[in-house]
Amino acid sequence: MPIYRAHVLVCNGTGCASNHAGAVTGKIKSELERQHLADEVLIVPTGCHGMCEMGPVVVVYPEGTFYCRVTEEDVPKLVEEHLLKGRPLESLMYKGKETVAVPHYRDIPFYGKQNRIALQNCGYINPENIEEYISRDGYVGLARALGGMTPQQVIDEVKKSGLRGRGGGGFPTGTKWSFCASSPGPEKYVICNADEGDPGAFMDRSILEGDPHAVIEGMTIGAYAMGANEGYVYCRAEYPLAIIRLRQAIEKAEEYGLLGENIFNSGFGFNLHIKEGAGAFVCGEETALMASIEGQRGMPRPRPPFPAVSGLWAKPSNINNVETWANVPQILSRGGDWYAAMGTEKSRGTKVFALTGKVRHTGLVEVPMGIRLREIIYDIGGGILNDKEFKAVQIGGPSGGCLTQEHLDTPITYESLPPLGAIMGSGGLVVMDEENCMVDIARFFLEFTQRESCGKCTPCREGTKQMLLLLEKICSGKGEMKDIDLLEELGNMVKNMSLCGLGQTAPNPVLTTLRYFRHEYEAHIREQRCPAGACQALLSFTIKQDACKKCGLCAKNCPVHCIPGSRTEGYVIDAEKCIKCGTCFTKCPFNAVLKG
Repeated sequence: MPIYRAHVLVCNGTGCASNHAGAVTGKIKSELERQHLADEVLIVPTGCHGMCEMGPVVVVYPEGTFYCRVTEEDVPKLVEEHLLKGRPLESLMYKGKETVAVPHYRDIPFYGKQNRIALQNCGYINPENIEEYISRDGYVGLARALGGMTPQQVIDEVKKSGLRGRGGGGFPTGTKWSFCASSPGPEKYVICNADEGDPGAFMDRSILEGDPHAVIEGMTIGAYAMGANEGYVYCRAEYPLAIIRLRQAIEKAEEYGLLGENIFNSGFGFNLHIKEGAGAFVCGEETALMASIEGQRGMPRPRPPFPAVSGLWAKPSNINNVETWANVPQILSRGGDWYAAMGTEKSRGTKVFALTGKVRHTGLVEVPMGIRLREIIYDIGGGILNDKEFKAVQIGGPSGGCLTQEHLDTPITYESLPPLGAIMGSGGLVVMDEENCMVDIARFFLEFTQRESCGKCTPCREGTKQMLLLLEKICSGKGEMKDIDLLEELGNMVKNMSLCGLGQTAPNPVLTTLRYFRHEYEAHIREQRCPAGACQALLSFTIKQDACKKCGLCAKNCPVHCIPGSRTEGYVIDAEKCIKCGTCFTKCPFNAVLKG
C-alpha cells in the first residue's frame, strides 16, 4: 500500500454535496494530477463533518487544517499553496473572533465541547471503503461478542453502559434487548428505524451516509444477543445517498464474511435487508414501521402485545434507531463502564443533535448528556444569527416543546425535559429569535403532525385538526379569548387519548407556547397584533416621513403599485391596496418603513 504525505478529506455528505462538493472533489483530483502530486496526496471523500453551514468542508492532514466554503475556483490556489508549497491558505480557513483564521479544526469553538462517539468516523473515513472502517477498530466489538461472550453477557454489557434508545423514547436498550431475547421462538428480527422525518433533522441520515458499517456492526451484535438471524433497515426513500452507501456497505460486509453465514467461524449467521419507506412520518412509530415492512399501510396498532413478543410477521422483534445501533460497537469494544462514565447518572453517554434555525453555525453536533442548552446554542452554535435576541428553542422535533430564555441553563437529560413540557426526541434543536412568532411556530409544527396523522384514532385525527383550525383563526386575527382555553383543553385530550406517540406528543408545541408565551396569543386576539411582526394577516406598513429620504425604492419594488408619491413630495402606503408582502420594508435602506 502506498504511503501518502498528505490526506485531503472532502465532505461529501448531502449538505456539502448540495453545495457542489462533488465538483470540488473532482477539481482537487485534476489539480493534483496537473501538479504531479497524485502519488503523494490521497483524496478521501467522507461523510458529514458536522459544520454543515460552512460546507463544502475540506480538511488537510497531517496538519488538520480546516478549510470551509471551498469552491471549484478556490482549488488551484489551495493545491498550489498548501499541498505543493506547504503554506496553509488562510483565506479559506474558518475565521474566529476578530476574523482571525483558525488553522486546526479542533480549535474551532463548534467542535470544542463535542464528544464524538456515534459520529466518531463521520467526516474522517471514506464510508464506501470497509478497510478504512476496520482500520479504526471497526468490527472489533463484533469479534469480541462472537469470540468469547454469551448472548446474555452481551446484553449485560449494554445494560452496564446505561445506553438508552436515542430515537426519542429513551427506554433502556439492554432491557429492551432482554425482552426480545427471552421471547420463545426460532425466528426473530432486529430492525433499524431510519425513518427520520422531523423537519430539520438529519442525525440518522448523516450516520448512514458517513459510517454505515457502524450500524451494520451494531445490528449484528444485537442480533447475536437476541437470537435473531434476519434484520431490516427501514430507511425513507428521500435519503438516496444513505441507501446507496448502506447497500454498498452490506455488500462489502458480506464479501468480507462479516454478514451472512458463520460469521468469524462462530456458527452464528445474520442477513440484513433494506426496506425503503415512502416518507410517512407515522412510520417512525415502531408498530406502524413493521406494518410497512410487511407491505401493509403504515398504521400503529394497540399494545400489548409488544414487538418483543409479537412484532414483525408476529415474530419477536426489536427496533432501535440509527444512533442507538451506532453506539453499540464501541460499547462492546471499549466496555460498558467506559460508556457509562460519560453523561449523567440516569442519562449516560452522548447525544447527537441537528442544530438548526436562527443560530450562527448550524450543523450536526454530538455532546455529552447533561450539557446545558446555553452551551450548545452559544458555545457550539456561536450564538444567535445577526446578534438578534434569543427567544426560544424547539427541542424534540415537531412533537417537542418550545423552551425559553429561563431554560437555557437546563441540563439536557431524559429526566429534565418532560417537566418543562419538552422531550429529547430524536435530536432536533431549532433555535428561534425575536422575529419568530410563537403562535405561528405552534401552527407550523401542528400543521405538520396533523398532516402526517394516519387517521386511525379519532383523538389524533379530529383533535389535531380542530386545534389547527383554532391556531389559523388566531393567526389571521379572528381569534377569541375562549379559543385559548379550548386549545388547551383539546391539546390535553389529544395528548392523553391518542393511540400512538405521534398523537400523544403532537400538542406539545401548542401547550408549551401557551405555557410560556400566552401573552403572544392574547396580543393576537385582544390587540389584533403579532408582537413578532410575522403573521401576515395582522401586519400593517407605514412610512415614517421624517426618516424617508424619498429615494422611491419602496414604490419601485412594490408588486401591486400601492405606494403613490414622488421624489419631491414623498411616498405613502395605500393600506387598502397593500397585500402585506413586506417588500417595501426589506427594500428600504433607511429603515423608514415601519412594520406593525
